[in-house]
Amino acid sequence: MASRAFSLPNILTYARIACVPLVVLCFFVEGRLSSPDYARWWALFIFVAASITDFFDGYLARAWQQTSTIGRMLDPIADKLLVAASLLLLAADGTIAGWSLWAAIVILCREILVSGLREYLAELKVSVPVTRLAKWKTTMQMIAIGFLLAGPAADKIVSFTTETGIGLLWISAIITLYTGYDYFRAGLRHIDV
Repeated sequence: MASRAFSLPNILTYARIACVPLVVLCFFVEGRLSSPDYARWWALFIFVAASITDFFDGYLARAWQQTSTIGRMLDPIADKLLVAASLLLLAADGTIAGWSLWAAIVILCREILVSGLREYLAELKVSVPVTRLAKWKTTMQMIAIGFLLAGPAADKIVSFTTETGIGLLWISAIITLYTGYDYFRAGLRHIDV
């Protein structure tokens, strides 16, 4: 069992979780650097590397038949930590502001609600499989956050990078609402009122 815990797919998941404080650190040092753009680019680089592991950990686990209980548990947690921490940082520094905060709130609330639903259904021994659209939702969130992390630094090179990220964030929020509704509709069949 210990060998499964330290399989390459699980190590990739652990690495994704370890990337979360590194992205946070980039935002804390941003104001202390002579060129704060470096911190943004590093945050983007770490975030993209972590996002790529999301594809490979699941793919390799299935291809090499190394799926494990800890991997199934930590994979969605790693995604949620990376997305939630990044959205909070972007809101705190003002990259996401005004009405666009609602897109971030929708995404965060859906993640919490679906996690609670999954936990409840797990007690009933009911599994709600991840849909293809939910995987696209995660991909869209990662792309939107990538644009927003680069945000002000990238705007100096390519105009409207931040605005593109905000637009993609709203698209992510809409898909997030739909997939959340989908999960709840599936889960409600098993909830005793």
